[in-house]
Parts: sequence; C-alpha cells; structure tokens
Amino acid sequence: MKKILFIDRDGTIIRETPPTYQIDSIEKISFYPKVIFFLSKIVQELNYNLVMVTNQDGLGTDQFPEKIFWPIHNHILNILRTEGINFHSIHIDRTFPEEKSSTRKPGVGMLSTYLQSDLYNISKSFVIGDRLNDVFLAKNLGCKSIWIKENHHYKNLTKEEKDYFSTIEEKDIKKTISLKTDSWENIYEYLSSINDKRLVHQRTTLETNVKISIFLYGKGRSHIQTGLGFFDHLLQQIAFHSSIDLNIQTKGDLYVDEHHTIEDTGIALGEIFDQSLNKKGIERYGFYLIPMDDSLSTVALDLGGRSQLVWKARFFREKIGKVPTEMFYHFFKSFSLSAKCNLYIHATGKNEHHKIESIFKCFAKAIKMAIRKNYFSKIPSSKGLL
Repeated sequence: MKKILFIDRDGTIIRETPPTYQIDSIEKISFYPKVIFFLSKIVQELNYNLVMVTNQDGLGTDQFPEKIFWPIHNHILNILRTEGINFHSIHIDRTFPEEKSSTRKPGVGMLSTYLQSDLYNISKSFVIGDRLNDVFLAKNLGCKSIWIKENHHYKNLTKEEKDYFSTIEEKDIKKTISLKTDSWENIYEYLSSINDKRLVHQRTTLETNVKISIFLYGKGRSHIQTGLGFFDHLLQQIAFHSSIDLNIQTKGDLYVDEHHTIEDTGIALGEIFDQSLNKKGIERYGFYLIPMDDSLSTVALDLGGRSQLVWKARFFREKIGKVPTEMFYHFFKSFSLSAKCNLYIHATGKNEHHKIESIFKCFAKAIKMAIRKNYFSKIPSSKGLL
C-alpha cells in the first residue's frame, strides 16, 4: 500500500506574500528555505507519493483570473521537476470560505479517491502544511500532520479556522500533530527516522559468525567489530562515504588466520546488501575516481544482477595492519558474488595504506551513486528485470 504526503503549496513549498497572500506574479515566487533540496531527498530515498492540496480562493473570478494563476503555478512545478520532484496528483479548490464547500480544506471532498481505495495507506500518510486547516485536514483524513511554521500557536487564526477549532477539542488537535517545525530539513530527518527499514542478517558457519544490520539511505553511521582493526577502519569508510548505516559484528577463527573472517564478512555484506536493495528506480550504475596523496583509485559497478570482479591493484607488502593484502581481492570478490554486481577496481600508487583506503572510499562513493533513486520509478533495464 502506498503512503502519501499531502502537501500544501502556499506557505509550505513557496512563501506567502501578505497582505493579499495571492501569488499573482512571477516576482512573488520565493521558495521555502531548502524545500527543493530536502523534498528531492524525500522523493529519492523514501517511499511516498506526493499529492498537492491547495485552497486558491476565488480562482477563475475577476479578482483571481486563471490566466494569472496557471503560468505561475506551472512555473513552480517545472522548477520542482528539474530536481525530480513530481506530484502524483494536484488538487486545487477554488471556493471561498463562506461557501463551506466539502472540497475546501479541511474538507476531504477532493480526496475521496484516496479514502475509498485500498491502494493507499492513509494511516501512515501525512499532511504537510503551514495552516491549522492543514492540521484539521489530517484529522479528517485519518492521518498525521506535520505543521511547518515559524510560530506554532493558535493566535491570528482565520475566521474559517476559528469556526472549525471551536468544534473540536485541543487535545485531539495535538494528537494529530506528529511534528512542529519551521525546517524542511527537520521534516526530512523525521520521515527518514520513521522509515528506517533496517535489515538484519546473520551468516553462521563452523568458522565464522557474522551479524550485520544495514540501512541503505542513512547517515553513514557505523559500528564495526571484526577483530581486525585495520579491516574495521576500511569497513567504516564504506559506511561513512556511502551514507549507509552499517553495523557489523564478526567473530571468526582468527586463531587460524584472517582468511575466513574477511571473506565471510564480504559474503554476508553482499547478501544483506542484495536483500535490502529495491532496484526499482535506482540509478543502477556507479563510478568514481578518488586520489589520496600518491595513490589514485577508480571503481565502477553495475547492480545489474550479474557477478563479476575485475581487479587491477597490486600490493607489495604482505600485510597492512593485521590484514593480509591478498585478502582485499577476496573481500570484493565475495561481495560481488553475493550482491550480484559487476565490479571494476583499479588502483595505482606507492603507499599501500593510501592505495587500499582510497579503493574502499571510492567503492563507497560508487555504491552511493548506484543506489540513488531517480524519479522514473521503474526497473533500470530495457529487459524489465534485474
């Protein structure tokens, strides 16, 4: 079932312009701070349909002609589209408050399709708006609201809001509001936190026990313990530079050697990565080049469902820290097989530490690019299957 963000336009996506509050010229368009950046991230990373719901008092009358409204409205939408922000549908009510129309917010007359269909999860949806009417709309829809406004109080209400406010109890309004904020960054962080579908995977053999939790669209947080300090450091680079939240706990037979611990961590990481990734709408391909002092690394990958590693990196030391340099190839080979990805890695340089660290950082950046969501929302293959 699809979750929806019902988003107001004026005062929420763009700034309102008192005293008329009508956006009747291009010059009056001023976007809410950082709305485009964070709404774009919401579209890319979180599973919501966007629906615009706006009251435009008297649209089509002599006081508010359509020939003024539509060029401005379409200009706003075109700017948003350039950043991949597309609205599933747009609902505009043209009535005046005194008409008390059921289609006018906080009425749900324009949105009956969503309430009557079992395709939508309304209880997990949100109304985002600056007016108390938007909070009332959320209550009437049976979802929660995000109230974005510089001052959250019940003063200076319109007559329409006062009339509706008098019919319900304040405690019911407070129950409807999930977040009060004046920042789209806070909205993004809140929605990300409740959509953190962290997957946990455990791989146990007679040689190792690997437990991993992962959230692909996180903030790069990590907690890594494998018993090999330098290997922990490299895995932390994957999390930090890909923005993937990653916890790895590996207990291996290090009394034998490091081989099983490193190889099985790579296998388990590839397995959980593949399980976590919804390939619908991803970029699929990632490629990056990173210099680090004397070294230069290039990584290219394709999350196309086929496993292949091309490794062009030579090391002239037997170990870095306690990690055998021959195991770097085995780690990426294991990941490639389990994650079902093509992986090309090339590195040059003199300092062995710089060389392998730049490879891991480059690998992380390529992953971040490949899993990025676009606005096409389809499998990125002409076959229709990955």
